[in-house]
Amino acid sequence: MVLEQKGETSSGMYTYKHRGDKGVDIHEIFVKKSRTRVLLSYTGLILLLAIVCRSLLGKEKLYLESVWSITFGVLVAKFLQYKPVKKESVVIMPSFGVQLEIHFWSGRVDRHFVPIGKILKPLLNECVTPVTCYWSLALLLRDEEELKLVFQKFRPPVKMLVPIWRALCAFTDSECTSQHSAVSKPNRSEA
Repeated sequence: MVLEQKGETSSGMYTYKHRGDKGVDIHEIFVKKSRTRVLLSYTGLILLLAIVCRSLLGKEKLYLESVWSITFGVLVAKFLQYKPVKKESVVIMPSFGVQLEIHFWSGRVDRHFVPIGKILKPLLNECVTPVTCYWSLALLLRDEEELKLVFQKFRPPVKMLVPIWRALCAFTDSECTSQHSAVSKPNRSEA
């Protein structure tokens, strides 16, 4: 289901919003809060506490079975853990730089500022692993060995990354458009 309004696109579990405020270009990607995932997270934690209490409060000594059951409980709780990220934002401030923000449901905000002089070029990467394939947006930085991922926690679809990539290209005066670019004609299975 795709919903498009003025500066807003929704696809799957992500919603993209673009707005300009006093010369600042703001791109935000929200995640829809899933009640099922929150419920599973709490269920996993309760299961872990039950396994640990049974192992520690039992009258028997701690055996190898107890260690394995505690390890299994930790793995289940970690797998079911709720990711508390509400949105990730890219704030483009002309003549200053780019601020990357991660907003949590608790109200905490992590910010990372990248000065304009440090940005060489924004990159749109297709990441391939043995089990999945996804797109990511990264910044190639001067005097840095590694790329700086724009979205640390989310993996939004490529159609939401393209307008942000184009805005970053315009901001850094990078030549990001070409006839052979994979972005100009994205694979329809990805979009």
